[in-house]
Amino acid sequence: MKIYSIETGNFRLDGGAMFGVVPKSIWQKTNPADNNNMIPMSMRCMLIEDGNRLTLVDTGMGNKQSDKFFGYYYLFGDFTLDKSLAKYGFHRDDITDVFLTHLHFDHCGGAIEIDKTGYQPAFKNARFWSNERHWNWAVNPNAREKASFLKENILPIEESGQLNFVHRNTKDQVGFDVLFMDGHTEKQMLPKIRYQGKTIVFMADLLPTVGHIPLPYVMGYDTRPLQTLKEKEAFLKVAADSEYYLFLEHDAHNEVCTVKHTEKGVRLKESYKFTDIFN
Repeated sequence: MKIYSIETGNFRLDGGAMFGVVPKSIWQKTNPADNNNMIPMSMRCMLIEDGNRLTLVDTGMGNKQSDKFFGYYYLFGDFTLDKSLAKYGFHRDDITDVFLTHLHFDHCGGAIEIDKTGYQPAFKNARFWSNERHWNWAVNPNAREKASFLKENILPIEESGQLNFVHRNTKDQVGFDVLFMDGHTEKQMLPKIRYQGKTIVFMADLLPTVGHIPLPYVMGYDTRPLQTLKEKEAFLKVAADSEYYLFLEHDAHNEVCTVKHTEKGVRLKESYKFTDIFN
């Protein structure tokens, strides 16, 4: 098995929305904002090469939305999915599996592209993986999440015949274990992978950045913030005890981190570039 960190682009989101009830005077110490109160965010994906399977975990935002849409998110930097795949000698047609942690546009937008015939899967040779409860949640969105679940990102996956649902015994289906979380959205999925003698957990939106490690630092975007609080507490205790390496999808500055127990609770131990730990 080989794992690669895949940068698909950077954007900005409102810092207050990203930290919920935590005051700016506190969160800006770890996540400094610009003059518009926006903080930089990554859309970092993971590529898993395992035998004949090449699995991409999440896809970033993609590039098919309108200029007006992208204008809300202040895209910046030179990263793209295709350039990052090419860096390691791959093309999107090589991808055999696309595992979507959840169907918010910044995680799945790159799964679908548009051409003269309409919306099409961007990975024509891949199986797309979601789970039935989250899929039903996304195609029948509540008013709070409706702006994040874009039909053009979701329905073409099913229409293509490439959609698959994982079940509880995920290792047999996708090759790794999955942790299910319900605080951010219904049945978000976090890949848990044993690699080079270490355990990596792809954190998706349970832990967007290292600045979100303290328990009350919960995003305003979460549909069930108290559930997130419980899920974070339980997970971070295990992560500290078991020395997990936490792969950060949205942290623009830190790719991977570890955590430790302190008198104030679980806190950051160290942060790393992915290639500093995994060769």
